Parts: sequence; C-alpha cells; structure tokens
Amino acid sequence: MADINRPIYVVGHKNPDTDSVCAAIAYANLKNQITNQKYEAKRAGHLNEETQFVLKRFGVESPQYIKDVRTQVKDMEIRELKGGSEGMSLKKAWETMKDAGVVTLCVTEGQKLQGLITTGDIVTTYMDVYDADILSKANTGYKNIVETLDGTLLMGSDSDKLTNGKVVIAAASPELLEDYIEKDDVVILGNRYETQLCAIEMEAQCIIVCEGAKVASTILKQAEEHNCKVISTPHDTFTVARLINQSMPISFFMKKDDLVSFHTDDFIEDIQQIMAQMRHRYFPVLDENDNYVGMISRRNFLGARKKQIILVDHNEKNQAVEGMDQADILEIIDHHRLGTVQTAGPVFFRNQPLGSTCTIIYLMYKENGVEITPTMAGIMISAILSDTLVYRSPTCTEVDKRAGAELAKIAGIEAEEYAKEMFRAGSNLGSKTPTQIIHQDFKKFTVDDQTIAIGQINSMSTEELEEIKAKVLPELENTMKADGLDMIFFMLTNILKESSEVVFAGNRSEVILENSFNVKATGDSVNLQGVVSRKKQILPAIVEALQQ
Repeated sequence: MADINRPIYVVGHKNPDTDSVCAAIAYANLKNQITNQKYEAKRAGHLNEETQFVLKRFGVESPQYIKDVRTQVKDMEIRELKGGSEGMSLKKAWETMKDAGVVTLCVTEGQKLQGLITTGDIVTTYMDVYDADILSKANTGYKNIVETLDGTLLMGSDSDKLTNGKVVIAAASPELLEDYIEKDDVVILGNRYETQLCAIEMEAQCIIVCEGAKVASTILKQAEEHNCKVISTPHDTFTVARLINQSMPISFFMKKDDLVSFHTDDFIEDIQQIMAQMRHRYFPVLDENDNYVGMISRRNFLGARKKQIILVDHNEKNQAVEGMDQADILEIIDHHRLGTVQTAGPVFFRNQPLGSTCTIIYLMYKENGVEITPTMAGIMISAILSDTLVYRSPTCTEVDKRAGAELAKIAGIEAEEYAKEMFRAGSNLGSKTPTQIIHQDFKKFTVDDQTIAIGQINSMSTEELEEIKAKVLPELENTMKADGLDMIFFMLTNILKESSEVVFAGNRSEVILENSFNVKATGDSVNLQGVVSRKKQILPAIVEALQQ
C-alpha cells in the first residue's frame, strides 16, 4: 500500500539527455494531477548544455540529482522523541522514557545533540552512588529538587543551584545535630520546631520539611535572615531520602564522548553492522545540518520502506540510477528495446516504438484528459525534437510529428528555428573536457557477455563536429578502460546532412562496424550516410553482429 506522505520518484537514465529529463518532469506533473500521491522528478546525472537550455527557456527548475535509491535511514520509522535538556532531572528523564517505552533519551541543546542517557545509567545512580554530597557535585538546581519532591518552595529562589554541602537527615536531637550539620548542608527533617531552628542556625542552605508539616512564621523569618531555603513536601522522610537523588541533572551522568549517531541520508545497509556491534538499543538520528530529529533501533530495520520509483526513457539496469534493484519499481515508460531491468512483482509497463518518451507521455495526457500547459508543451516538444533530430531520425513516426505539431503550437514556438537554437546550445562544448563530452549522451548496453557503450553528439555544423572529433578520439581508449567496457562507439551526427561519423575503440570494434554497415573504416572512423539514430540504427546492427 502506498504511503501518500512519501514522494514517488520519476527518474530517467544516467548521463541524461533531454528526453530523459523532460519525460521525468512531464510525467511527474501528469501523475500529480491524476492521483492523490506526490511525485517528484529526479535526474540520475549531470544535465547537458542542451537540456539546461531547454529548462531555462521554459522556466522550469532542474530536477534534483539523486545518486542512489537504496533504502536510507529516512525510510525507516524514526522515533520522534523530543530530546531532554541537560538540566532535566533523573526522575523526569525516567518518566519520559517510561511513557515513551524506550530505554534511551537523547540530550539536546536547541537542536544539537549533546549526549545520551539510558535507564541503566539512572539505575546506576541508585545502586552505586553513596556520596552524601553528590547533589552539590552535580550542581543540582533547586527547581529540580522541588519538582522531584512534589514540594513547595516557601522561602528562597528555585533558580539557584546546589554547589556546596551534603544531604543530612535530622533524625537526632537538636543537641546532637550540632555535631554533624555543617554550613551549606541540605537538611531533611520533620515538624519539630527546635530541629528546624537548629538547622537554620547551623547555616544550612536549605531545610526540607516532610509530611506537609506546617512551618511556623518565625522559622520562615529566621530562614530569610540566614538566607536559608525552605521546602515543604507531602512525602515522609524515608521517601524524601529515596527521591532526592533523582533531582540531579542528567548532564552529570549522560554519555558525552564518542557518541554513535546516524544521519537521515545514511544507507541502512551501511549502518547495520555498526548497530550490531554496539550494546545500545537506540541510536540518535541527525539531519543534513546535524540537527537532532529522533531515534532508531534495530527493530526499525524490519519496517524500513523501500523507495518507490518510476523509470522513464530506459529499461536497462546499467543505465539506471544506483540502487535501483533495492527500490520498488512501480512503472516503466520507455521507447527503447527491452533491456535488463527486473522487478520483484508486476508493474505498469508502457513501451511504444516511437521517437521520444515524451511522445508517449503526450498521449497519456490526452488519454487522461489533462490540459497541457505551454510550459509542459515546451518541455515535451523539446524532447521530441531532440530525440527525433527534428523529425529526421528513422525512429520518428507520424505520431511523433502530430504530437510535435500540437505541442509546438501550445508552446508558441516555430519548431525548426527553435531546434537550431537548442542544438547549438547542446553542441557548445568548448569548456568541457574530452571525457565530459564523451559522457554527455552516453549509454551502456550488455550484449551476451560483452559490455559496450555508444555516445552521441548532434550538431548542425560540420566544423564543430570536426573539433569535437579531435578532442574525443585520443580519449576513447582511456574511457573504455575506466568504464570497464569491451568496446566503445562515439557518433558525431550531422543533423543537416543526416549522417554520422563514428569513431571507435576496443577489440573487434572496427570489424563489428564494417560488418554491421558494409563499409570500410578510414583511419579511426567510419562514415555512415543516413544513419543518425543510436537506438534504431547503430545499436541493433552492432547487437546483431556481436551475436553472429
């Protein structure tokens, strides 16, 4: 069942071209209008110049880059338990953890993580702490003492802290008390007037009167004169003695150093081993700004929700965003040959032999009765013109042409003139390195046991294509090795001449091209008249030659 609060990502292939990016944008927009889900267009690579021109021309924001769609901490159920302050009492921390059903509490200042305290830490304070002066060592605030004892402050300020003295139970006679009450002690006592007066005169900094006993006005007056605080509590002496250590601030016992925390963007497969090695049951989670957002435990792995994605303009695994096999693929919208993407269950799969994925999406707008705005029309006509090389590619169909004509009218552009601007922007590669040029429109394919790649650059200028050839040719061998390829082919397509010069590298690449097109290589390239389509002309011929 879909989670309407989580976005579904619509994403094209790596090294995205204009059709891939525009299809993601247009299809996410369509799905947002016909469903109650939230869809977001994403891109799996850097935008090339042509696509940047298109988005700027029609005022569309670039889809956010997504490198990996593996399950992350943000996809788990994060326990959004508010962090405790460093001054929070042990009693309040215990109650907070008990109410929330957790054994760990994160300590924060503002939104920043300061430490951790566990129920085990609190138990230790009861079992292992014997110091009568532990409250002063912990700089315990009087506000904590009053709250912990359910008391009332009759004299003094609760904003002060206990920095000196020990806790004393005044169980003896006033004469004996003089031997062990010292200056700045906190004295727990009952309703005996003489005992209260003795403690004040011995310069105790606070007396705690138990069982709600009435405190005489003369005692309060003496307390004021001696700067002694007076707290009244309904509890008996035994209970007060047991509770008072719970007023200490958690900062005194919390773990501050070497904290193990995770970020919302961490991949869960990367943190599982770390969690398994730690004795903690809960771990703090921080956002990209290192602000505390909640906690996770090992059991949260069971409910981790895979990312939901829709693939557009591809169905080859090696072209897909990283981690694709760990995501839930909901749909595939494509116009290429059937590739290597496998899904865990049935998905909506629409694959039509058209010149552009955006032509398919245009048809889906029509089928669903959704109005196409000038902006969406501009996005889709750009993709169609790019993928069909202004209707010159053999992949172009009458459906593409009819879709293009209507979209151009809605967008308010003249297709031929606009296409010249678009292709000119796309072939302006002066600032790019040879490797960047090769990978600008670059796709990998697996044929039997061999991995090949075909890159393509389109231009309306012969001179520009010659310059690009001079740049990329020396780099083909290095690219082939770096990308783990058996062969690489790079198409320099002249749109006006409707032809391509193909440069190549790799064992048997020259023979494969010659056999595929019945031509002879001249130097490091072959010239192919009438060949402009990677999908419909180059790839099928190479695949057939490789399989023979």
